[in-house]
Amino acid sequence: MNTKIRREKSMPIVALAPSNSPPLKDWQAVDCKRLTFAESNLSLIQEDLWNGVDCVIVWAMIGTKARELCSRLMNCSQVLLAHRNSHAIWYPDAKFERQFKNAGDVGRVWMSEHYDEFEKKIGLDKFDKLLSSAPVQSDSYQGKKREKQLENMLLNFGPQHPAAHGVLRLVLKLEGEVIIKAVPHIGLLHRATEKLIEYKTYTQALPYFDRLDYVSMMCNEQAFSLAVEKLLGIDIPPRAKYIRKREKMFEFAERVSGARMHANYVRPGGVAWDFPIGLMDDIYDWAVKFPERIDELEDMLTENRIWKARTIDIGIVNASDALNWGFTGVMVRGSGIKQDVRKTQPYEVYDQMEFDVPIGTKGDCYDRYLCRVEEMRQSLRIIHQCLNKMPAGEIKVDDHKIVPPKRAEMKDSMESLIHHFKFFTEGFQVPPGATYVPIEAPKGEFGVYLVADGTSKPYRCYIRAPGFPHLAAIHDICYMSLIADVVAVIGTLDIVFGEVDR
Repeated sequence: MNTKIRREKSMPIVALAPSNSPPLKDWQAVDCKRLTFAESNLSLIQEDLWNGVDCVIVWAMIGTKARELCSRLMNCSQVLLAHRNSHAIWYPDAKFERQFKNAGDVGRVWMSEHYDEFEKKIGLDKFDKLLSSAPVQSDSYQGKKREKQLENMLLNFGPQHPAAHGVLRLVLKLEGEVIIKAVPHIGLLHRATEKLIEYKTYTQALPYFDRLDYVSMMCNEQAFSLAVEKLLGIDIPPRAKYIRKREKMFEFAERVSGARMHANYVRPGGVAWDFPIGLMDDIYDWAVKFPERIDELEDMLTENRIWKARTIDIGIVNASDALNWGFTGVMVRGSGIKQDVRKTQPYEVYDQMEFDVPIGTKGDCYDRYLCRVEEMRQSLRIIHQCLNKMPAGEIKVDDHKIVPPKRAEMKDSMESLIHHFKFFTEGFQVPPGATYVPIEAPKGEFGVYLVADGTSKPYRCYIRAPGFPHLAAIHDICYMSLIADVVAVIGTLDIVFGEVDR
């Protein structure tokens, strides 16, 4: 940090610079007495050494010792500022004055704009690479002067940053390392998803939802399928409801749907395929062993003093602000509000499931972390209940206007083949109406507002992404936090830009 002390008649200006001064032999060309002293021990400097010195180069001094140094430079006529930006004028802020309150009177510093002639005068022009500043003129100097206000730093967080789940560009205005403004820039992943859905049939529009929150794609499919089924007025078979309810790992999702990320599995009228043989046994084995992994996670993090220091009292959101900002999911439960769509508005078979809704008390990053850990345990409870209660039977509604024919029927029946072709090219018609269906996704309330006009294509499809209001409030959450805390805040916000930008 480059700091300067106000110049008075009996006190020269002193610059404090990083402790990377060049060797003393490089300063032999300076037309003044060569001074050698230890920067960390000013007691070695005798006052009589400074008498008659024309120019003093102050390099690598510590701020708290500047006052003592200034008292020893009573007879110097010039002080060379050895720092890159020392030819400009700087106004110290209140924070700097508190930090260097023992460094003398801190105030305005005037510097000469015409410094080339002074470099030649004292023989420093050949060392221009070592010095990029200028000596100070005497008080009688009447040349052109300029002043400069110290500006806060603007830092771009992203859009290529490993901590942001996607292309988040966050413009941070910093005062030192403290954030005084955080402006999110969205739209870098905008694909006009809602508009594209209006030009697709209800079946063709389903894969677009896999690309929203691609970390939990089947939840997106479920919200859209529930909205279509509500407009159609149909009820899917119980087995299909239980299949939709379980939180599957990617490996299980790949086995049942054929795709690891974009499953296209949950469809209006049920699900695409039934479970392969042995999958339920494998899910049970995994669900029995997974609590041990959660325990290992908690042993490593929950009581870790470093983890707690980086998450406790970081990103605090009180209950009132959480409701006013439209937060859902862990963001509102971490603030102490017991809100869960699966409890307040049960859908599918959640009214038959027994599970608890964990809540926090303080609303900081640590509370949100604890809520997510407990939610993993509650998800395991739901998985066990689904495995025990899942009935045998069909996985689709018995209405060939809504679901395609089976592949075996297509091999024996020409009508089934024609039906399959028309189903995927023309789609099925949905009666006119409008509906909004929310579900409890891992990141909060994921909702689909669907308007049908009686054709095979949606008239309007609005998607409520839970991460959008969370990101909109990031300035208020990060205000007056350290820049290192941004990563913790974004991690607990759990933002995926596939759904935010859409």
